[in-house]
Amino acid sequence: MKYGIAIFPSKKIQDTANSYRKRYDPHYALIPPHITLKEPFEANEEDINSIVQELRNVAKETKPFSLQIRKVSSFSPVTNTIYLKVEPVEELMDLNERLHTGKLPQEKTYSFVPHITIAQKLSYDEYSDVFGSLQMQGFNLEQTVDRFQLMYQLENGAWTVYETFTFDEE
Repeated sequence: MKYGIAIFPSKKIQDTANSYRKRYDPHYALIPPHITLKEPFEANEEDINSIVQELRNVAKETKPFSLQIRKVSSFSPVTNTIYLKVEPVEELMDLNERLHTGKLPQEKTYSFVPHITIAQKLSYDEYSDVFGSLQMQGFNLEQTVDRFQLMYQLENGAWTVYETFTFDEE
């Protein structure tokens, strides 16, 4: 089965992202707005039990941290993907590193760029228009992150939560 690890932002941030996603993201119906911490990986029933235990340990060793979004950015010219740029605070970067150690699958296709996708698979002209107008907007979105989710993919391509891991508040 295919799994992934993500942070789901607050309702306010999700509402902001969805105001663009419903028009510009063909994956809108498959998963809510999220920050991918670990790209999709394959695991069987046996593997997932040790992975869940490892994720519990990671969550126990992680303190809540602040998340900030101030602007949009893009993965152009590689893809015409537009995203809300999540500031790469040390705690978020450390969490991503921790999720690629120990018993967890360690492969990384891309460098970690914290973001929430709001548009993808656009034609070049549409991308230019949308990105141009969004770049002129400022965003002032913040929240405290105190958990992450292990997700799994359903047969129809949608993603759903397998388990939520809450950070240690102490």
